[in-house]
Amino acid sequence: MTTPATSAVLASEDAQREVVELCAELIRFDTSNPTSDERACARWVEDKLTEVGIESEFVESAPGRSSVIARIEGTDRTRGALLVHGHLDVVPADATEWQVPPFSGEIRDGYLWGRGAIDMKDTVAVMLATARHFARTGTKPSRDLVLAFLADEEAGGKFGAHWLVEHRPDLFEGVTEAIGEGGGFSYALDDTRRLYPIENAQRGMAWMELTANGRAGHGSSPNAENAVTDLSESLTRIGRHTFPIHLIEPVRALLQEAADLQGVEIDFEAEDLDTELAKLGHVADFMQVVLRNSANPTMFTAGYQTNVIPGKATARVDARFLPGHEQQLLDAIDALLLPSVSREWVNHDIAMETTFDGPLVDAMCDAVRAEDPDGHPVPYCNPGGTDAKAFTHLGIRCFGFKGLKLPADLDYGRLFHGVDERVPLEGLRFGVRVMVRLWQAC
Repeated sequence: MTTPATSAVLASEDAQREVVELCAELIRFDTSNPTSDERACARWVEDKLTEVGIESEFVESAPGRSSVIARIEGTDRTRGALLVHGHLDVVPADATEWQVPPFSGEIRDGYLWGRGAIDMKDTVAVMLATARHFARTGTKPSRDLVLAFLADEEAGGKFGAHWLVEHRPDLFEGVTEAIGEGGGFSYALDDTRRLYPIENAQRGMAWMELTANGRAGHGSSPNAENAVTDLSESLTRIGRHTFPIHLIEPVRALLQEAADLQGVEIDFEAEDLDTELAKLGHVADFMQVVLRNSANPTMFTAGYQTNVIPGKATARVDARFLPGHEQQLLDAIDALLLPSVSREWVNHDIAMETTFDGPLVDAMCDAVRAEDPDGHPVPYCNPGGTDAKAFTHLGIRCFGFKGLKLPADLDYGRLFHGVDERVPLEGLRFGVRVMVRLWQAC
C-alpha cells in the first residue's frame, strides 16, 4: 500500500538531485569561525527560500553574524511546532593538510569534500532541499515547522542560538520540540546491520582557565614557588586522571541494544564494567567518550624570556560532564589542582537529557527503518555540545537527528573538525528521503 509519506518520498527525486549541489554551494562559502562570518551564506540561504515562496527573517546579532529563520505551516496547527535547526559556521581548515581545497566543494570518489561536509552543511543542505521540495509540490508537514539556519555554533552560539533565545524568543513561539545535529547517523554494527544513535542527551561544557601565581625570579636560581612548575604539575594530574564510569540511561540503552543484537550478555552492575563492556568490541570503543566525565588540557601560556621565571602562568582545560554529574567533575578537578592554582570559567553550559519516547521519537525511528530496514535507532548521549543547549532554555525538548547513512569503512567521528572532511553523495540523498518522511509524520 502506498501511503502519503511514501508518495512524497517517491516524488522527491528533484530534492535528492538538488541536495548535492546545495551542499557544494554551502561549502564554497568560507564561514570559518572566528576568521569569517556567516552573512554571505545566510543571504544565499534566504534567497533559496524566497525562490520557492518561503518567507524568512534575516537576523544579525552583530555585523556579519547572521541567521535566517523561516516558518512553514503544517496541516495540524493545534500541535506544538517542531524546530529544525542547523548552523552555517564551520571551524577553520588548513588547506596545506587537505587532499582537496577545503572550500572547493569538490566531488570525488562518490563523496562531496570540504569543510562543513558533515559539520554541518550536509544537514543544512538536506533542510533546504526538503523545504524547497515541499514548497514546489505544495506538500505540507504534519505540523508547523520552524527552520533555523544559525550563526556561531562553533564558538558556543553567543551570536547565534543563545542570542536569538535571549533577544528574539518570538521567532520560536509555539515550538515544543527540536531536532538538530548530534545524532541520526549510521554506525556499522557489522557487515549488514547499523545502529542509528539519536541524541536525547548531551554532556555539559566546562571550559576553564587555570592560573598559577608564584614568585618571579632569575632562571638560574632555585624557586620553590615556580608558577610554570605548579601549573604543569596540575595539568599533568588532570590530563592523566581517569574519571569513574557513570552509566546514564541513554548510554545504557544503546549498549543494551548492541548487546542484544550481538547475542552478548552484559552485567551492567559488574564491579569492573570496562572489562564487561569490552565484550561489545568496537561498540564499547565508540561509547568510551560518554561513559565518564572528561577533562583535557589544551592551551598553556607563560613567560617572556628564557632566564626569567614568570610570576604567573595560565592554561585552558576542556572539561565535559554527563547529565547529573557536574559537581563530581568540579570536585575532582579541584582536588587535582595545587594550592597555587585557581580556576575560572571560559565557557560554562548545561548538560541535557530527555526521555526517548513520544510521537517525534517514533517518527524518527520509523523514518530510518523505512529507508534502512537493517537500521536500528537507539538513544544516544552526545559527548560534545550543540545549539540545543540554548533552545532548552525556552522549554523546548531537544533531539539530535540528521538521517545520514554512512559506508561502514568511513571513520565518521574523526572527520569532525578533521582533515579531508567529506560526506557520501548517497548519504545526502538518503537524508532527504528520511527528512521528507519525518516532516510528514512528526
